[in-house]
Amino acid sequence: MQQTLSLHSGKPITLMSHILVWCIVGVGIFFYQPMWLNSIIPLQFWIKNFVLLGLLVAAFYLNAYVLVPHFLFKDRMREFIALLLLTLAAVLLLLSVTDTELRIPQLVEAAFKQHRPPHPHGRHFDFPLLVITALILGVSTTITAIQKWQADQQLRRELEQQKTISELSFLKAQINPHFFFNTLNNIYALTAVDAQSSGKAIHKLSRMMRYLLYETEHQSTLLSKEIGFISDYIELMQLRLSDKVSLLFDTPARLNDVELAPMLFLPLVENAFKHGVSSLQPSNIHISIRQDQSLLILKVRNTLFADLPSGRTTESSGIGLANTRRRLDLLYPGRYRLEVNPCTTDLHYEVQLTLSL
Repeated sequence: MQQTLSLHSGKPITLMSHILVWCIVGVGIFFYQPMWLNSIIPLQFWIKNFVLLGLLVAAFYLNAYVLVPHFLFKDRMREFIALLLLTLAAVLLLLSVTDTELRIPQLVEAAFKQHRPPHPHGRHFDFPLLVITALILGVSTTITAIQKWQADQQLRRELEQQKTISELSFLKAQINPHFFFNTLNNIYALTAVDAQSSGKAIHKLSRMMRYLLYETEHQSTLLSKEIGFISDYIELMQLRLSDKVSLLFDTPARLNDVELAPMLFLPLVENAFKHGVSSLQPSNIHISIRQDQSLLILKVRNTLFADLPSGRTTESSGIGLANTRRRLDLLYPGRYRLEVNPCTTDLHYEVQLTLSL
C-alpha cells in the first residue's frame, strides 16, 4: 500500500500541523497588499484570495494523494511531470477566469489611473502566482516522498524485528526438544538400575521444565536463574556419571545479578556431557562462570578422547553450538566472543563465551 500524507491517520498533531501551515499561507495571501491599492481593498480581491487559497490547497493534496503515489512512486515519471504541469496550468487558468468574472483587470487599471500613470501594457502575466503554485507543488512532492521513505524504513525495521523474533523462537524450539530428548533418555536408562535416583531426576527435570515454560517466554532472565537452571542440569547429569568422571562447577562468589537471554549456556554445557564423558577412561569436566565488571564469561572444558572418529570433536557442538552462535548474532551483535579450541595441548576440548552486558 502506498504511503502518502498521513492526514487521515487519526493523529491530532498531524491534522493540527496541516491546519497551522495553511493558516500561515492564508495570512500571507490575505494580508499581502499591493502598493497601488493604497489602504482600500475591494471585496473582489478578498474573494480572489479565497479562491487562490482553495486552489493551492486542492493542488497540494491532489499532488500528494494522487499524482505522487500513483505516478511518481510507480516510476511513471513522464505521466507525473505532464500531470504536474497540467495541474499548474489549471490553477493559473482557473485563477485567470476568476479575475475575469470578478473584473479584477478593470479594478487594477482604475487603481493605476487614480494613483499612478496608466499601465502601459494593461493585463500582464502573473509570474509571482506561477512561482507560488510551483513552490506549493514542490513542497507537496517533497513532503510526500519523505513520508513514504520514512514509512518504508519503519516497515523494513518492523519486518526485520519480526524476522528476528521468529528466528529466535525457531532456534529456541530446536534447543528445547534436543535437550529433553537427551535428558529423558538418561532418566529412562536410570530407572532400570536406581529407582530412587530416577525419582530425583524427574523432580529436577520438572523444575527445569517450569523454568523453560515461564522464563524463556520472556526476552531475558536473571543470571541467578540461569545459573540455577545449569546447576539443576549438572546435578541431573551427575546421577548417571561414574566415579571415573571428575566434575567441577565454579560460580561467582558475589553475583552481580544482570539480565541475559535465557537458555544461552545450556548447549555449551550439554556438549561437555555429551562428548566429554567416557565409561571406560578417566575424564573431567570443568564449567566456570565468572564476571569481570561488565563482562560475563562462561568457560567449558572437557576431556578429549583420542579414539573419537575423525572430525567428531570439532563438530560435537552440532545443532546446539550452531544455534547458540546464531542467537548471539541476533541478540548480542558485536558484544560477544565465542572461542572454540577443539584440541588443547593437554587433550581437552575448550569453549569460552564472553558477553558484554
